[in-house]
Amino acid sequence: MDNLINDFSIGLFIWQALVLLSIGLWIYCLIDILKNKFVQNDKLIWILVIIFIPFIGSLLYLFIGKNEKMKLD
Repeated sequence: MDNLINDFSIGLFIWQALVLLSIGLWIYCLIDILKNKFVQNDKLIWILVIIFIPFIGSLLYLFIGKNEKMKLD
């Protein structure tokens, strides 16, 4: 019985860590979008993607959206 309780606690800890990382990633992406300039309506589109599809939208932004930022010379 003790083994079952310990395994459940580790599983719960892993889920909590994943949720916290997901929330942190979501906040980081939103702040990065708001701080930078994008072409036309791309900023609005990325904000909507991240708000309506939180985890996947954040990953998409990191892999695709960061390259679309306007370069300030």
